[in-house]
Amino acid sequence: MNGNKINAVFYAESYHPIQAGSIDGTDTLPHDNAIYRAHLCASAGLYDPFGDPKVIGDPYCTVFVGRLSRHTSEDTLREAMSEYGRVKNLRLVRHIVTGASRGYAFVEYETEREMRSAYKDAHHTMIDDCKIIVDYYRQQLMPGWIPRRLGGGLGGEKESGQLRFGGREKPFRAPLKPIPFDDLKRLGIPPPPEGRYMSRFQDPSPPRRERNSVDREGSQKRDVQDRTHKRSFVDGEDRYHKRSSLDQEDYSHKWSSVERDEHYSERTSVDRYHKRSSLDQDEHSHKWSSVEREEHYSERTSVDRDDRSHNMSSSRREERHHKRSSSSRSYKRSSKDRDERTHKSHKHSDHSPRQERRSTSCDLSSDLSKVG
Repeated sequence: MNGNKINAVFYAESYHPIQAGSIDGTDTLPHDNAIYRAHLCASAGLYDPFGDPKVIGDPYCTVFVGRLSRHTSEDTLREAMSEYGRVKNLRLVRHIVTGASRGYAFVEYETEREMRSAYKDAHHTMIDDCKIIVDYYRQQLMPGWIPRRLGGGLGGEKESGQLRFGGREKPFRAPLKPIPFDDLKRLGIPPPPEGRYMSRFQDPSPPRRERNSVDREGSQKRDVQDRTHKRSFVDGEDRYHKRSSLDQEDYSHKWSSVERDEHYSERTSVDRYHKRSSLDQDEHSHKWSSVEREEHYSERTSVDRDDRSHNMSSSRREERHHKRSSSSRSYKRSSKDRDERTHKSHKHSDHSPRQERRSTSCDLSSDLSKVG
C-alpha cells in the first residue's frame, strides 16, 4: 500500500450517522446504540435543525467553540474571541436547570471574513487553561446533521466509546481496504473521494454562502462586461503596439538616427505645447465665470492699450530726439559757418589797412620824386 495514502484524510461534506461512526467512512453497520438511535432520528426526520427558538443570527458568520472550561464566562469568551473580529452576538450554552456551563458556545461575527479568521486562527488556542476547538455552524450548514444528544455529533473522547469521525478534529482516514460502493449507495452514504484526499495538516474550508439567481445574474453581467472591457483594452493595446511598431520600422528605414531624434523632440515639444494650451483652456473655461472673464478681458485690453500708448510715446520720443539731434547738428553747422565767415572778414579787415598804408606810401614817394 502507498505510504502517502496512509497519511491521507478526507472530511465529510454531509452527515450520515453510520458513516460518522467509521474511521475510514466505509462501514455499513452501526457500532453502538447511539449510532443506531441517531440513524433512526435521521430516517424518521425527528430532528429539525431550524426549530430551535434560541438560535439567532447568520449561520455563515457564526462559529462553534467547544471544550471550554466550566468556569469560563461570557465576558471572558467575548474578550478572547474579539481578537479575531467584531463579535455581534454570543451564546454560552448552559444547563436548563442548574445554569452551569455545558462547555460550548456559539459566537456570531459581523462579517463572514471575520468568521473565517476566527475559524482559522482560534482553533486549538487556550482560554482559562483549556485548549478549545473551533468549527463552523454545522447545525444549519451541514446537510443531515444530528447533534450529540441524539447520538450523532463529531469528535468525542476515546474513553466514552462514542467516537465520531469526519470532522475537523477527527477526519476520515483514507480506506486501506476495498470500498463497498454498492452497499454505500444502497444506504445513501457518500463514498470516499478517491484521488482527492487531503493532508492531515490542511484545514477544510467552511461552506460559502450560496448566491441567489438575481446575484448570480448580476455577477454574470459584471463578468461579461469585465471580459468585454478587457478584450477591447487588449485589442486596443495590440493595435497601438502594431501601429507603433510599423511606424518605428518606417522611421528606422527612412530616417537616420539624428533625424529621428530631431523629429521625436519636435513632436514631443509640439504635443506638450498643445496639451498645456488645452489644459489651460479647460481650466480657464471651467474655473472662470462670465463676470471674471469680462474683467479679465477688460484688464487685458487696458494692458494692451497701455502697451500701445507706451510704444507710441516711445516712438514719439525717438522722433523728438532725432529732430532735436538734427536741429542741434544744423545749429552747430550754422555756427561753424558763421565763425568761418567772421574769421575771414576779420582777416580781410586786417589786410586792407596794410594795403592803404602801402598805397599812401607809394603816393608819397611819387610826389617826392616829382618835386625833386
